[in-house]
Amino acid sequence: MKSWIFEEWCRTRKEPFFPLVPVDLQCDKLLYMDMTAANQVLTAEVVADTAQFSAYITQSLENAGARYGIGGYDEHRTVYQRSQVFDTGEEPRRLHLGLDIWGPADTPVFAPMNGTVHSFAFNDAFGDYGATIILEHAIQEDRFYSLYGHLSLKDIESLQVGASISAGEVLAHFGAPHENGHWPPHLHFQLILDMEGKQGDYPGVCKFSERERYLQNCPDPDLFFHWMSLAIRS
Repeated sequence: MKSWIFEEWCRTRKEPFFPLVPVDLQCDKLLYMDMTAANQVLTAEVVADTAQFSAYITQSLENAGARYGIGGYDEHRTVYQRSQVFDTGEEPRRLHLGLDIWGPADTPVFAPMNGTVHSFAFNDAFGDYGATIILEHAIQEDRFYSLYGHLSLKDIESLQVGASISAGEVLAHFGAPHENGHWPPHLHFQLILDMEGKQGDYPGVCKFSERERYLQNCPDPDLFFHWMSLAIRS
């Protein structure tokens, strides 16, 4: 599927997508969270230590009176220096391809639309996705995919490939660090037009030199929700 066709479908779809997490946009605040070099509070020492990194997220949300932290798509991030997963020779992977929602562990994650389970896995390397689920969705004869990373292990224990998932169904929960790739609790949500044969995994971060190719295959998740325009900036 061409990215422009997908984007047009999102814009013209009359039925709203179900929110990914419990949220009341009439009263809940969303905080934009910057993970680039511009955020000088996130030093190499802080991001290398999961407990310190988690404390930073929690305190930032409390200070802003925000329910969730939001951000990340097409963001060139320094936080990936914390893991060798993103070191790929001369040019490391640093460009984020999904939308992150930061909040408490065990926060429920809802399916935004009907789909089926394409694949799932426990990607357990330090800095990886941890427990991961990928759904397949249909637009007439075309297919696209949604990826949910940094989940709880309980969410994949009895999951079956091909299982039907309904919009609004509880799909998963934010995982604790020991099961989410050793990150502060959050959801990585990513749209993918072509899985390129991959199962249970797809890059959520790419080299900057590959930016255009990956952004074409991974459209902006905020096409679904438009939450970035609502997020406050500290």
